[in-house]
Amino acid sequence: MRPLTEDETKIFFEKLSKYIGDNIKLLIDRPDGVYCFRLHKDRVYYVGEELMKRAANIAREQLVSFGTCFGKFTKTQKFRLHITALEYLAPYAKYKVWLKPSAEQQFLYGHHVMKSGLGRITENTGQYQGVIVYSMNDLPLGFGVAAKTTPECRHADPMTIVTFHQADIGEYIRSEDTLT
Repeated sequence: MRPLTEDETKIFFEKLSKYIGDNIKLLIDRPDGVYCFRLHKDRVYYVGEELMKRAANIAREQLVSFGTCFGKFTKTQKFRLHITALEYLAPYAKYKVWLKPSAEQQFLYGHHVMKSGLGRITENTGQYQGVIVYSMNDLPLGFGVAAKTTPECRHADPMTIVTFHQADIGEYIRSEDTLT
């Protein structure tokens, strides 16, 4: 367990800013305590200061997990967000996509979002911009990357992909053994 290096912090914050923009500072400066990001076994954890102090008393080999896993660094030093970060990213999302009820199940099985399943989309969403995917009842289902801008989505063919799938809450069941 250690703080992120300068390069790791830059890569991590660039990835987070695709989804929540400048709201990253709201994750760290919280009224209920001091929170920070720590690296342990190539995974980035979001942890409160009190829990971090307690975890420091445990040997690194014995420590499995602490706090909330936001994602992991790959061997090529790219950062991949995990679905466990959704609870913290959803309230601060800049760009959102709402799915029709008929498309929710397909998204939760790991498929991309088609224009026919698109309920609403935030105005001024750019192409390849990180988006949080919601049900029409405002339940966060996962996150992805916008394949088309908002105006392109309005005039697209119904079978056109409008959002690329990144992660969804169905992963809790599909990949429960690899999520930590």
